[in-house]
Amino acid sequence: MDSPEQNPIPPAKTVAAVDIGANSLRMVIAEVVGDGRIEVLERLQRAVRLGQDTFRRGRLGGQSMRAALAVLRDFRKLLALYQVERIRAVATSAVREASNADTFLDRVFMATGMQVAVIDTSEESRLTVSAVRQAVGHALGVDRRQTLIADVGGGSTLLTLLESGEIATSLSLRLGSIRLQEMFSTSEESPQRSADLLRQHIANALIPLKNSLPLEEIQSFVAVGGDARFAAREIGKESDSPELAIVERTAFDKFVERCERFTAEEISKRHGIPFAEAETLNPALLVYQILWHKLAVERMIVSHASMRDGLLLELAREVTGQEDEALLLGAIHSATALAEKYHVDPKHAESVAEVSVRLFDFLQADHGLNQRCRLLLRVSALLHEVGGFVSSRSHHKHSEYLIANSEVFGLNRPEITLVAQIARYHRRSVPRSSHPAYMALPRELRVVVNKLAGMLRVADALIRGNIRRAHEIRFQRRGDDLVVTLPGGSDLLLEEHALSAKGDLFEEIFGLKIRLEEA
Repeated sequence: MDSPEQNPIPPAKTVAAVDIGANSLRMVIAEVVGDGRIEVLERLQRAVRLGQDTFRRGRLGGQSMRAALAVLRDFRKLLALYQVERIRAVATSAVREASNADTFLDRVFMATGMQVAVIDTSEESRLTVSAVRQAVGHALGVDRRQTLIADVGGGSTLLTLLESGEIATSLSLRLGSIRLQEMFSTSEESPQRSADLLRQHIANALIPLKNSLPLEEIQSFVAVGGDARFAAREIGKESDSPELAIVERTAFDKFVERCERFTAEEISKRHGIPFAEAETLNPALLVYQILWHKLAVERMIVSHASMRDGLLLELAREVTGQEDEALLLGAIHSATALAEKYHVDPKHAESVAEVSVRLFDFLQADHGLNQRCRLLLRVSALLHEVGGFVSSRSHHKHSEYLIANSEVFGLNRPEITLVAQIARYHRRSVPRSSHPAYMALPRELRVVVNKLAGMLRVADALIRGNIRRAHEIRFQRRGDDLVVTLPGGSDLLLEEHALSAKGDLFEEIFGLKIRLEEA
């Protein structure tokens, strides 16, 4: 048996997640122990209504920015006190949609040194789902059903469909609680009249869902967000998991009916919550209620998990070198669905993807890229021919455009950009200094594109003729040659011709000459 000295436990590391949201700024500080467990040390929340400015005027106001900077300076002091080693700071819809977002982010950096990433809705959803899956686990059979996860935030409502625990669909609706409040300036209306206006708008906005989600087949409904947690505290029941609560539909309907009779001031006093939270409570509860009534589900599972917990999980995986296999599968599933949308030949795409990642694994010591790059290569291979939907001429350029303007669940916007560039170079020209989109990337990312595009070009060349048994292709190193052994009975003429046109980038990057042999 190995002694503790032979297998030392890695030291714990302190990490932090900062979330600049539409309604407040939040921070979670945690310790990641050697086996990946997360122990939360402190949670903070400060109300700053950035969304109120953005959703009303399209830009962040000076007073709101100053208030946010003051909070972030306080956060920075606490980070120093805890000696936090790794920070992930993100901003969502209020900053994402503001015309002066860059100015605000520059001021944040100058004041605190924090590099804040503005994340899109697909990454918000990915992080939230990661946290919910971790919290739910196998509880209540959610992982064996069609489950809808709803997160009503200040700027948007994120909906994610899980099928047997795998991410199937992700949608974002402009139905955030602050956005709704700002859209309907209802201060002159009675609380009941305001609720009626909101209810009508929300119901109309949810009508298209029937075309994108199998609402009648959903068996579990999971709610995420502060307003759902508030409802669970008031009327919920305990579940088998301390991270979850159960709310019955009849009780929720009665609770919403009571709340919509009161003004924000009255809700704040009656329930002892800050006015800023009371002000957005009814819009959020109405979104949950109207969505819930479209489902044949009698109870709502309320998860205490949040996007910040998803950020912590991601930081923990970075520290420990682990990956969330379910989310990786979700990204692949999303890319496959996008390829189907553009009528890509699934056999060809899947075969190219398999050969690409097998070549990636074989050349690990040569390219030195991480597992995230492996995923980007697989997604690029699945999507490299989507441009054929537009035209067969220059379809690699059409692929670049379509991918760059699409969403793949689990990939952030910079990663989508990389996938678009890798797919663009699967044929014809190799990357050149005269290509603006390629040159706009930092040098280190251009190197990643070169390596992954080189492997994709080789894989695409090998999947020609009658070769469909990609798993039978073998790779060997013989000196400066990469010997590729193809299944017997294949005419190698097509593959040799394709490699002569596509192997140049690979040979230049890796310094290996490709030679084909028949098994």
